[in-house]
Amino acid sequence: MDKRYPIGMFEYEGEISKKDREQWIEEIAQLPGKLRNAVEHLSDDELNQPYREGGWTIRQVVHHIADSHMNAYIRFKLALTETNPTIKPYKEAEWANLPDVTTTPIEVSLSLIEALHTRWVFLLRSDLDFSRTFIHPESGSVNRLDYTIGMYAWHGNHHLAHILHR
Repeated sequence: MDKRYPIGMFEYEGEISKKDREQWIEEIAQLPGKLRNAVEHLSDDELNQPYREGGWTIRQVVHHIADSHMNAYIRFKLALTETNPTIKPYKEAEWANLPDVTTTPIEVSLSLIEALHTRWVFLLRSDLDFSRTFIHPESGSVNRLDYTIGMYAWHGNHHLAHILHR
């Protein structure tokens, strides 16, 4: 198993069905509980250990999920309220080394992820136009919301696997 990608890369080709979307939304809904269960008994020493050689610490991974999924939620709202907006990328590796990530108790991000995912799932389970798009300026790619739901379902599971298979 490649510890960088313990569940493989996210890949999806073709039309995204309502069933695919519902499955991914359910994965997003379940992530906060699974994440909490994965880290609730870890000591500070364990939280400060990297999940793999050269990788982030478990603490950084938890805070990264919060940072990443907050950005995703904002990207969804932009795409739903603007025509093909260009989103603002962020330097995740640099964010992972800021003091709020390296020193803040993970409970803060666990609570944030729970609240954020509750809002996000309410939004995703609404009657939305999932064909709406946003532009990622670094890649120049046009990203449909339905595909992006799958990507973030994968993203949460990807980092959960880092914690579970460290």
